[in-house]
Amino acid sequence: MNRPQVRIALVAITKHGVAHASKLAAQLPEAHLAVPEKFAAGLPVPAHTVRSLPGALSAHIGALFSDYDQIVFFVSLGAVVRLIAPYLRSKEEDPGVPAVDDAARYVIPVLSGHVGGANAHAERLAVLLGAEAVLTTASDVGKTIPVDILGRELGWRVEAPKINITRVSAHVVNEEPIAFVQEAGAGNWWTRPTPLPANIRLFRRLEDVDLDRYRAVLWVTLRDIDPGLWTRLEERLVVYRPPAEPA
Repeated sequence: MNRPQVRIALVAITKHGVAHASKLAAQLPEAHLAVPEKFAAGLPVPAHTVRSLPGALSAHIGALFSDYDQIVFFVSLGAVVRLIAPYLRSKEEDPGVPAVDDAARYVIPVLSGHVGGANAHAERLAVLLGAEAVLTTASDVGKTIPVDILGRELGWRVEAPKINITRVSAHVVNEEPIAFVQEAGAGNWWTRPTPLPANIRLFRRLEDVDLDRYRAVLWVTLRDIDPGLWTRLEERLVVYRPPAEPA
């Protein structure tokens, strides 16, 4: 499955931040380097990838939010929070925002860690910078299933009320019994280097699951879902729809 190219902005406003961002930009040809006017000339990157920011950085945040999928700030974490706060809408709409300290030792996802991809992007940036990614999302720290984005790279679509995703995510990270039923779709959905957590049991059919034994059910299927099942598994069911298999 081909995914659109991620639009990346590397935003730096200090001498050291610009130096680190420039080195990173050389490794990310798809990225734009956004810097104050006084730093914009003579950077070791193609001129067309440089975005000059006249005046205060705060005046440019709205445009950056509109133009990029990942905005990497080489700016202090507190300042990033204050800068982006007026522009936050929802995790489905906001870009991923990692913050990098001025010495490029740490990469911290600030916004849209899962849906916006900031966690995965932070880990990639950390490798390129020789830094450490500081993740705080429970499913990433616990190396378990990210309920809200599972199978996204495989083209899976999540089908469930938001409250179900929230409740089931809590059951997963709290290591409660989870039934994972896969009746369709690719089998390479587990991409972490660690084993699948012991609290998650795999099944091939929903009919094989004793629904009363499990706190939540993750079901990968092409089947129609009976409304009665949603009622029976109130706030405990999340369905994933993989691309339809060829006839």
